[in-house]
Amino acid sequence: MAAADVAPQFGAELKDNFKPVNTWVSNGISWLEEIQQFYRERSAIEKEYSAKLTALCKKYYDRKSKKISPLSVGDTPTLTPGSLESASLTTWTHQLNAVEAHATERDKFATDLVAQVAEPLKHAATQYEEIRKCHVDYHGKLEKERDSAYGDLKKAKGKYDGACQEVESRRKKMESAFDHGKAKAQTAYQQQILEMNNYKNLYLISINVTNKLKERFFHEYVPEVLNGLQDLNEIRVKRLNAIWIHAGQLEKSSLTNSVNHTTNLLNEIPRNDPRLDSMMFLQHNVTQSQEPGDLGFEPSPVWHDDATIVTDEAAKVFLRNVLGKSKASVRELRVEADKKKREVETGQRTRQNIQQGKDNRNEVDIVRSIFYLQETLHEVERKWLTAEVETSTIISVAGDISMGAKNHNFRSQTFKIPTNCDLCGERIWGLSAKGFDCRDCGYTCHSKCQMKVPAECPGEQSKEDKKKLKTERQEQAGSVPAIDLDSPATSAAAPSLTRQNTMNSLSSGYAASTARSVSTSNVAAQPTPESPAEAAPEPATATKPAAARRNRVLAPPPSAYTTAPPPVNTPAPSKSNDPRGKMLYAYQATGDDEVTVQDGDDVSIIDPDDGSGWMRVRVGSQEGLVPASYVEAAPTPSPVPSASPGIPERPGSTYSNSSASLAGSIANKRVGPAVAPRRGAKKLQYVEALYDYEARSDMEWTMAEGDRFVLITRNGGDGWADVERGGVTKSVPANYIQEV
Repeated sequence: MAAADVAPQFGAELKDNFKPVNTWVSNGISWLEEIQQFYRERSAIEKEYSAKLTALCKKYYDRKSKKISPLSVGDTPTLTPGSLESASLTTWTHQLNAVEAHATERDKFATDLVAQVAEPLKHAATQYEEIRKCHVDYHGKLEKERDSAYGDLKKAKGKYDGACQEVESRRKKMESAFDHGKAKAQTAYQQQILEMNNYKNLYLISINVTNKLKERFFHEYVPEVLNGLQDLNEIRVKRLNAIWIHAGQLEKSSLTNSVNHTTNLLNEIPRNDPRLDSMMFLQHNVTQSQEPGDLGFEPSPVWHDDATIVTDEAAKVFLRNVLGKSKASVRELRVEADKKKREVETGQRTRQNIQQGKDNRNEVDIVRSIFYLQETLHEVERKWLTAEVETSTIISVAGDISMGAKNHNFRSQTFKIPTNCDLCGERIWGLSAKGFDCRDCGYTCHSKCQMKVPAECPGEQSKEDKKKLKTERQEQAGSVPAIDLDSPATSAAAPSLTRQNTMNSLSSGYAASTARSVSTSNVAAQPTPESPAEAAPEPATATKPAAARRNRVLAPPPSAYTTAPPPVNTPAPSKSNDPRGKMLYAYQATGDDEVTVQDGDDVSIIDPDDGSGWMRVRVGSQEGLVPASYVEAAPTPSPVPSASPGIPERPGSTYSNSSASLAGSIANKRVGPAVAPRRGAKKLQYVEALYDYEARSDMEWTMAEGDRFVLITRNGGDGWADVERGGVTKSVPANYIQEV
């Protein structure tokens, strides 16, 4: 048998052929069971042979004792010989003693076969099988990591497509807008184009990250596992060789008359080079590895674009923030990765010492520890690789734009009072109004706007300076210059809106344009309410009445799409000391202790909200509970008479840019916010929207980031969740929401 001339490496030659390698190694480990069964059966045969030899010797000892005298001295000696026996009998006695000694040796050999050969083989098979399973589990985790990277890329692609679809929707909305809303629609359209560019950049970056992770998977992680399986099989063969040698030595010491056979066996066993098995397997299993090609940019079907990262000024702000975070992460992750590598190398040296007999620890425990350390190392390396690719991608296109940046010292913040975003100018609102503020200059923004904030922090400011900066930022917030599509001067700066760049979408059209025109004309006749900041202050001499408690309306519909309030119902007689209120939304009773009311009804507040989110009111002759957020408490009567005592003036609605408002504008029915469960009622599970989503059918909800719903079904297995809002249950993507 020729010795192996080369040292094959499965990781370099077989690439991603994990299953056949794993099956081959498993077959080798299973073979150890057959070998140890052979030695057990051999031991039984040797025990049986030894017992028969012992019985044979005893039988002829008895026969010899009866014939000592006749054989030694004859039947009728004249002198009794006593205990003397003839030389022939003595020689025969030595013969019997030798056979009995040989039987004893065979019995000892049979015992040693079980204790020193069969049992070690059984233990080795169990140990190697556990190590093989560790490799299988680890390979499964690597595949999950690879699939997770593909899933992240698919999600980034979906966000980009959704942004492109929203651009098309905003464009059509701008084209169909009326003159008084044309500028606002153009601003929203430009903002959406900037948002689309950001999603496109993230998508392109995600492609590069996925390609690098894929390359690491096929050229480093999987080959490392294959080399581990090859090493495991070669260790098994070496261990088997050692046990075979020991069994041969036992047989040589117990069988003096079969020394030649045992010597031949000992000369043959060392020639079994473990690499020969590997060479034969390798020669019969070499295949052409088909590595998947690199992923490329896929244009959106509604926005024909190319694979070029956008580097205009708005995009550079976003890219600068991404670059700043990535560069900081590269330095930290490099140090952490080096630390993890040293821990893995220490574990591998410990395993080598165990295999060489220098360490008595359990090899299986060390292997598990090594794989755990490698998992943590891979996690750090993936983050490191992601940060490096992001950094190199941005620098190669836009240069090191993070140089000279004055980043804001942002911290996560929950705004419990009304606060406006300094970037877009919109209110940071919701059940949990989360965003960021700068510790130094007081810059506030949405969570979604953080990465779009320019790195122009003026440094630590005093309280008065922060107020001045706040005023200046609010004046500049959301100020995107309007685009006159008919002006040739702006045609070069505005993005092309020709049909070659866009395509129609069934979800972007509006079938209720007539209803919009009617509702808009109704609103145009009403005076625009003054904001609290612009209202004239009251004279200092006037006594300011105590402000009544007003519940915050989380998501009121746009004032431009609401119809005129219905006629005020005639209020029922009530006690003079009961406070009054007005229904902001209609509510349908769901229990015996609740009352059904309509939008605009005047009610008498019997029991105010005690913190449960519900209050008891009287409407007409009926009493019952209604959600506190559905009622607007009437202010305490002022000594100054009202200009129109007949109908109390209703505050104007706050305009919302969320897609949910657009859906509500089509139907004239106003839907109230989510209702808190009554005390003693079944606890409801709420979910919050992670991303913006526009419904594709009547069976889906349109939602904006931060919107809250009541969870009905988390995931039915089709990737969709059923949620409820305003008593209506519809579906949303399950991965677009999180439980709160």
